[in-house]
Amino acid sequence: MDLKEKLNVLSAAAKYDVSCSSSGSNRKGSKGGLGNAAACGICHSWSDDGRCISLLKILLTNICIFDCAYCVNRLTNDLPRAAFTPEEVADLTINFYRRNYIEGLFLSSAIMRNPNYTMELLLTAVKKLRNEYRFNGYIHLKAIPGADWRLIAEAGTLVDRMSVNIELPSSEGLKLLAPQKNKDAIIKPMGLIGTHIAEAQEERKISHKAPSFVPAGQSTQLIIGATPDSDLKIVKLSENLYKSFNLKRVYYSAYVPVSTNPKLPTLANPPLQREHRLYQADWLMRFYGFAADEILDSKTPNLHLDLDPKSHWALRNLQFFPVEVNKADFRTILRIPGIGVKSAQKIISARRFHSLDFDDLKKIGVVMKRARYFITCRGKYFGEVPFREDTISQRLLPKPKPAQTWTQLSLFTEWDNPPVEELKATITGEL
Repeated sequence: MDLKEKLNVLSAAAKYDVSCSSSGSNRKGSKGGLGNAAACGICHSWSDDGRCISLLKILLTNICIFDCAYCVNRLTNDLPRAAFTPEEVADLTINFYRRNYIEGLFLSSAIMRNPNYTMELLLTAVKKLRNEYRFNGYIHLKAIPGADWRLIAEAGTLVDRMSVNIELPSSEGLKLLAPQKNKDAIIKPMGLIGTHIAEAQEERKISHKAPSFVPAGQSTQLIIGATPDSDLKIVKLSENLYKSFNLKRVYYSAYVPVSTNPKLPTLANPPLQREHRLYQADWLMRFYGFAADEILDSKTPNLHLDLDPKSHWALRNLQFFPVEVNKADFRTILRIPGIGVKSAQKIISARRFHSLDFDDLKKIGVVMKRARYFITCRGKYFGEVPFREDTISQRLLPKPKPAQTWTQLSLFTEWDNPPVEELKATITGEL
């Protein structure tokens, strides 16, 4: 198989991994080196399905010893198999970079032979890029669960970001769909990477010359919809990952039906809307001060697909509303649907000089079609509906679209009393 065929196979095999990101690193260029990975120097492009395409995103190989039911690269799946050599990975990256096609590399792999063998090949590819080609651009590497920690640690000194994919949100899911995988083998390297990142950050506070370790942080991926796990379990898992391992990002990937295994759910389409709502819930935990137990609970274990998580939470907790925007503190304002972090900061700053009304909030950038039902300005409420969950939710829920009917235009349609404007348009040709 020639290099072009390998590239077609292994780039297609990598498209289901969404845990790639090309921001957050500040690896500067060096004299005689090639490229750089300044935090503001990586340009993002996005495909129609929302996936980042600014990186050369490939697998080292799709030859796998595991037979995970949900994975397109599973052992028993009949598909073309290929494997790059480390030299080919390095050469492809440099040639794509020189042609300005990419700004960096995202390199993952299936498990070929055993975890250590695969991790050694990944490490060799990265060392060639850094040491032989002196490539200073962005590299995101997938750490292989079960590989020797010394291999992962050495790779961490060379790359900008690492990720260890959990994939399935529960141990039950792993036993059902990926019995060859071990939860502890996944969690252990995540913990070690997180510890070394923290240690390296402390050392760099003392000396800027201290070596960096995964400076852009680590991430992971959860597959949504392949198992019956609730959104509550997924959100709580993400919260624990952020707290325990100081993760930079948790990525959510809607399960794409690639198998007819009876253990898998029957889906007509990937649950993309559910994936979108989980990203919104994740955002609330990271930037809005929400806890997982606030967003969802045992009575409401799944996110509302037609309402964003903040609006859904507000409707279930109307006792906290309406909020007077001229008096509430920053944390309270952040919890109002339709008000983001920047808008909340502007509200706090602007009201130092004068009290705000609804027109002022519009100018600040507040989404009034949501916020108006949960706030008062100068003691006035402009929700226009009774302050009850049912009446407000009717306004917030999307209106069902009426069925559209189409009629073929006719040149000989007769009007009993055609409007004067229509007659003028017929004569002048104006629309």
